[in-house]
Amino acid sequence: MTLDWTEGALAEGLRLYDAGEFFTAHEAWESVWLKSPEPEKTFLQGLIQVTAAFHHLQRNNPLGTVLLLQAALRRLDRFPPGFGGISVTLVRDDVRECLRKLEAGETEFQIVSPRIRPR
Repeated sequence: MTLDWTEGALAEGLRLYDAGEFFTAHEAWESVWLKSPEPEKTFLQGLIQVTAAFHHLQRNNPLGTVLLLQAALRRLDRFPPGFGGISVTLVRDDVRECLRKLEAGETEFQIVSPRIRPR
């Protein structure tokens, strides 16, 4: 299955994610995730968990954020650097940096959401 980030629900979710509308982005991507075969299903689940983590951060739930980012990283670590048309290396590096900042006690205003960028 090819994931197309230029149109449809994936593109809309990406636009919403970039706008900081994490819950709505999660909903858009979930519509694709539900119909996806493996390994795309697990990959999208990892991205959805990143998105859900930042929704938790917006709601001042740092523990929920950390747990979701850790779960996302466990899923995304299984994939090669450019899986699904996304720079997975960039996402993983950014997730690790977010976790480092959260563990250091930085506030939500000091933490930038991971860059989910089509390749």
